[in-house]
Amino acid sequence: MAFIVYYLFILLPLFFFLYFLLTLHISRNENHVIPRRWPLLGMLPKSLVHSHRVHDYISDILACTNGTFLFNGSSILRGDRLFTANPLDVHHILSKNFNNYPRGDAFRKIFDVLGDGFSNTDGEIWDFHHKTILSLLKSPCFQNLLEETIWNKVEIGLLPVLEYASNQEVEMDLQDIFQRFSFDTICKLIFNIDPKSMSLDFPHIPCDKALSEMEEAIMLRYIVPPKFSRIQELLQIGNEKKMSNAWKTVDEFIYKCLAQNQSEEVNYELQEDKFKLSTSLLREYKDQGGSSGDRNKFFRDTLLNLMVAGRDTTSSALTWLFYLLSKNPRVEDLIRKELQTQLEKTEKDVNLKDFQALKLNKLVYLHGALSEALRLFPPVPFQAKSPSQPDILPSGHQVDKDTTIILSFYSMGRMKSIWGEDCMDFKPERWINSVSGEIIHQPSYKFPTFNAGPRTCLGKNMSFTQMKIVAATIIYHYHVDAVKGQGVFPSASILLKMKDGLKVKFTKRSEVKD
Repeated sequence: MAFIVYYLFILLPLFFFLYFLLTLHISRNENHVIPRRWPLLGMLPKSLVHSHRVHDYISDILACTNGTFLFNGSSILRGDRLFTANPLDVHHILSKNFNNYPRGDAFRKIFDVLGDGFSNTDGEIWDFHHKTILSLLKSPCFQNLLEETIWNKVEIGLLPVLEYASNQEVEMDLQDIFQRFSFDTICKLIFNIDPKSMSLDFPHIPCDKALSEMEEAIMLRYIVPPKFSRIQELLQIGNEKKMSNAWKTVDEFIYKCLAQNQSEEVNYELQEDKFKLSTSLLREYKDQGGSSGDRNKFFRDTLLNLMVAGRDTTSSALTWLFYLLSKNPRVEDLIRKELQTQLEKTEKDVNLKDFQALKLNKLVYLHGALSEALRLFPPVPFQAKSPSQPDILPSGHQVDKDTTIILSFYSMGRMKSIWGEDCMDFKPERWINSVSGEIIHQPSYKFPTFNAGPRTCLGKNMSFTQMKIVAATIIYHYHVDAVKGQGVFPSASILLKMKDGLKVKFTKRSEVKD
């Protein structure tokens, strides 16, 4: 008997491994999009075959299944998941039945590094965040500070780098440039401190790198079983060790900035020439302690949430915009003509002050191009939800508290049923009224890039302001060429970044041959 058990102990893992390899081989050679459901492994083999293009593969499946698909997971790993790109389902979950779809404990465990921040909480804490931050961001004083901060970073950070790159004719990683720009900008806004990562020597900023590592680690938490993550956390190995180290680095940066800000006078009059977001936040949050009762930690959570929101979404959108422009020179030309019309000057007469005087709301075609980039490549490509009470979605699917629903925003931008037969085309014109020439505002359940319902992104206008200033500055002064032959595809992160960045070359407009 012991002899049989011994051999079973050796042979069963071997048989399972061979079975796993066989399912992978068959799945790799199958032509149909819908994955086969295998005993024990569920639909895992086919998804592993397409793991290098997971967002596009999900989009292919949803296009064949009327926008909703139940993915049968492995019985030995994770359970089933319901994927949807159905606008009615999205509207139901994010708006109509909002209270039944809270962040919840499972979400908070995956995003534990965000603590009691606004993107990670429900109820009274979230309500406090929402009202406080919305009030500050809507202040005219903040809008002035925002534009002043961005233009200053353009002048002392972005333009010198572009000048150097064009003069030296060197390749640059455009994604890295945008991430550095956004990191400096958000740090200046919320801490009144400029890390100066956007400079000619491209210094190593530990916090900036740690934020990216943190986002990749969170993505893996969605993929691997929770028990496996807990073992890694206890042993401090693998993904959880990476998360722990990144967490420490980010905290060190935030608490250092926080200490510096707390030493400043916070009881000041809210006057335009004195407004600082950092001191305004300190004043509003000074008596709040969140679920832990620790005021410093609660404020740290708030600041980290603001950093992540302000750093990554705009840099991702701008990178994908210039990737699309490199493939669609017609659009680039039309944006530049719009800028020339608004500036009402010859190229030689235009200076930075003229650009600073631009009426950003008049840049309609640029707004359309940015909206198209956000439609095709939303910075947050998906969102996971689970109901607190059993529910029936408009698509007819029954869900309960154990059901994980994946809202695929990436897939929604690629659905013919939502955007028409030309949904894969980069057409800023689809956002512009052909009669009035004004921007067409699409409902958030059709275009959920900035979320929808009560959790609609508070920084939407802030993002468009930064993106328009940066994009207008670059497009007017330079032609950006994506280096040929590079592979461009999303990284394994909760944010839609390019895995290996975007290598480009800059050419001054005066040197571009027509």
